[in-house]
Amino acid sequence: MNASPAPLAGKAVLVTGAARRVGAVIAATFHAAGARVAIHYRSSRSEADALVARLNGLRADSTRSFRAELADATACGTLVEEVTRAFGRLDVLVNNASTFYPTPIGTITPDQFDDLVGANLRAPLFLSQAATPALARHEGLILNIGDIHGLRPLGGHAVYCAAKAGLLMLTRSLARELGPAIRVNAIAPGPVMWPESGVDEALRERIVARTALKRAGTADDVAKAALYFATAAPFVTGQVLAVDGGRLVGGEPR
Repeated sequence: MNASPAPLAGKAVLVTGAARRVGAVIAATFHAAGARVAIHYRSSRSEADALVARLNGLRADSTRSFRAELADATACGTLVEEVTRAFGRLDVLVNNASTFYPTPIGTITPDQFDDLVGANLRAPLFLSQAATPALARHEGLILNIGDIHGLRPLGGHAVYCAAKAGLLMLTRSLARELGPAIRVNAIAPGPVMWPESGVDEALRERIVARTALKRAGTADDVAKAALYFATAAPFVTGQVLAVDGGRLVGGEPR
């Protein structure tokens, strides 16, 4: 039997940080699978509007954008309410929004700690809590976009790594607490999309050399993994899938 060409038809998905980069590709991939997609953004309004226009051009009234400052726990709840009201339901929450920058020991400030932990751990927790009633009604999915550096530290980024490690443990904790009504999984990307600053070509080459596959991945690799969890993994929960080209096992370059 052939798989449905639109396995998410009739379902509603919220992707945070979806205006650009990996989030935008995840949103477009879920939309292509038939879902109605809520595009969350904080400051990238023009990119969010362009993505909504493109996706609605493919399927009318299938996508909307929502602005929210996720550092505010109240705003997290309001965002979930607005999306559920707009689409009548919520089936998948993708916690993708993230903040990344170095915090070398000796320079870390309380504001940096609050910012990195807030974006990478606190917001996913409060979004998941707010979304639980809606997701439970439809045996929904929470999908957290982590980082392999939540499993393997990155020098000079102690706060970011700790926050992502917390997100991966949150994934397992929520899977235990919210089952059987809601599945909770995570993706830990490796070198799939470089930060927009701070990674020079020589460093990129060294990182890629330490992957088992000896190449960088793409945002599409992450989106395909996300689609797997949403459409083909009904008996999978509490898992962290590294989409890293074997970075965790690659070791030193051969």
